[in-house]
Amino acid sequence: MAAAGALLAVTLPAGSAGAATPDGAADRSPTAQSSLSAFWTADRMRSATPLDLTSDASKSRTETLRSDAQVPRGTPRKVLPTLPQLPQLPKVPKVPSAASLLPGVLPQAGGPWTGGGAVVKTTGRVFFTYQGRSASCSGDAVTSTNKSTVITAGHCVKLEGAWHTDWVFVPGYHDGEAPYGKWAATKTLSTPQWTASEDINYDVGAAVVAPLDGKKLTDVVGGQGLAFNPGYNKQMYAFGYPAAAPYDGSKLIYCSGNTFKDPLLSNDHGLSCNMTGGSSGGPWFTSFDESTGTGLQSSVNSFGYQFLPDTMFGPYFGDDAKNLYNEAQAS
Repeated sequence: MAAAGALLAVTLPAGSAGAATPDGAADRSPTAQSSLSAFWTADRMRSATPLDLTSDASKSRTETLRSDAQVPRGTPRKVLPTLPQLPQLPKVPKVPSAASLLPGVLPQAGGPWTGGGAVVKTTGRVFFTYQGRSASCSGDAVTSTNKSTVITAGHCVKLEGAWHTDWVFVPGYHDGEAPYGKWAATKTLSTPQWTASEDINYDVGAAVVAPLDGKKLTDVVGGQGLAFNPGYNKQMYAFGYPAAAPYDGSKLIYCSGNTFKDPLLSNDHGLSCNMTGGSSGGPWFTSFDESTGTGLQSSVNSFGYQFLPDTMFGPYFGDDAKNLYNEAQAS
């Protein structure tokens, strides 16, 4: 594509389809969920490869990208991060190792996250079936009433009119390993604008995942906070699991820096970042604390322009993203 953007749904067996619901969501079959952990083997997760949209599909998206209207804004709202309740253990002096050193201060155009903290547990890969192919995006566990909500990109739950199937969230993924389990979606949702017309300005999705071994998601991995209507031109950190060269989807990658408002076709945030396909849906944080790995999620990896390399764009979290979050956490 020469003038429009390319979505990053970018790590895109055959599974049972989710039934679409009137409110722009897809409910999942409990029967299908029980087999998803076995379905998504280490080899299958590793082999889920990036799939960029074809040039024809991208060109057809130009008018969807182009928008003179502002994303509706409302009163700013913040939701604080939560950490899982762990048993109290005796304090042991910690000797820092090279692997545990913080990755450094802003800016960072792309590199492995070695700082540890909550983000290595709350961020994960998302796996699903798209047009009969094993596919992958990224996602993030967030603080929620149901303790079971994952935020991702809209195109990571629905694309080209069809809801993805066999949808699981694997927090803390690393090279085929699922250290905190594979969490099957019972429901996937998106904003009304993405559901109806795949408007890039509203490329936000969510999933509600079923309990695993009798436990709920954020009781196991914790949940990041959120910030809605945060404004533009902020310091942000972006995370994801890019799987297209030079990355391979095996580890958590991050970028950081000062964002800017897209001067071209969307109302999105822009950030200098070289993450590639597979990073879609990964979280962007304001107020991110490197020492604890916690922050307020304010966007997701969404798309890039082919003529503007090493730059990522993410949707503005306005009232529609807030309403999506509220609907998901109430499910």
